[in-house]
Amino acid sequence: MTARDDATAAINAARQELVDLSHFVHGHPELGYEEYESSAAVANAVERAGFTLERGLAGLATAFRATRGSGELHIVFCAEFDALPDVGHACGHNIIAASSLGAAIGLGAVADELNLRVTLLGTPSEEGGGGKIDLINAGCFDDVHAAMMVHPWPDERLEATCLAVDHFDVTYAGKEAHASAAPWEGVNALDALTIAQVAVGLLRQQLRPGDQVHSYVAEGGSAANIIPSRAVGRYMARSLTSERLAEWRRRLHGCFEAGALATGATLEIRELGHAFSHMESDAELLAHYRVEAEGIGRRFSLDDEGVARPTISTDMANVSLVVPTIHPLLAIPTHGAVNHQPEFTLACITPEADRAMVDGAIALARTAVAVAQDGPLRRRLLSRA
Repeated sequence: MTARDDATAAINAARQELVDLSHFVHGHPELGYEEYESSAAVANAVERAGFTLERGLAGLATAFRATRGSGELHIVFCAEFDALPDVGHACGHNIIAASSLGAAIGLGAVADELNLRVTLLGTPSEEGGGGKIDLINAGCFDDVHAAMMVHPWPDERLEATCLAVDHFDVTYAGKEAHASAAPWEGVNALDALTIAQVAVGLLRQQLRPGDQVHSYVAEGGSAANIIPSRAVGRYMARSLTSERLAEWRRRLHGCFEAGALATGATLEIRELGHAFSHMESDAELLAHYRVEAEGIGRRFSLDDEGVARPTISTDMANVSLVVPTIHPLLAIPTHGAVNHQPEFTLACITPEADRAMVDGAIALARTAVAVAQDGPLRRRLLSRA
């Protein structure tokens, strides 16, 4: 048997445990940096598989590093496990956690044969906080030669267009007053936010392709007969690159300042979590992934047809700027649902999703084997250290 066969066999032997883990994480949705049960379940599973485990990585309670092998080439699989508010695992992080675990188990079975080290990195809070960026800043990717993961999606795609994104709160502070008896004594913070929202809506006409903004009202008052003294909008702004996002933010801030100027409210803008960058996938790693994924029956017809890539944002993009990285999209049957919908949540624990999760693990592990055996690519990766 070849190393690819041995890695595949190790994953197939762990198939039921991987499915059980995926379903456990799905059934215990936890928000970013609070994934205590989910991260523990993944960490415990990889420790049982014979990996050396370090918990509380970089001072984060739900981050961990699990390593097997001591070879010169160091390959990391990233496991995500945080959920979304209200809709739970509507981005399929349960599948990500299980597929990355499976890939690590498969590659770990042949690590010594291939003179490599494999790490499963537990990365908290992808949905806004940016746990991978915390780990980058703590040096956890400094000795890594390649990083990989797959992400569930309605279609099979080699990569997405990952937009740079900022997350921030816009807060207006005004002054309460009786809304009927003396409204002129108040300063209406909700009016300020409304003016800002209208200005943002008008600005959308002039946005360049790739520039986006999304928001919701997090706070808007406490009673209809009280002039709101506090209003908070939560925003995400995106663009094709971090540099272009900084330019776009300046125009966006003008909309927020307009609300304050028109009403007399004070304005505060508070950044949330880390800024996510654009992504630069490694073409050679991605080429190996395609071969291995197609070898187990996955197909990339939309890529071959030149269909526009979907636009997303992820902190894996920040990893791609410091380490050769891939982040392919793994198709699961969703019957028309898209990520971040409740229907997508349900689609992530079907038998079809379980099979896709195992396929993702096998494709990742076999990609890593192919990379380790590709002399020129291996030398390029090792030359980075």
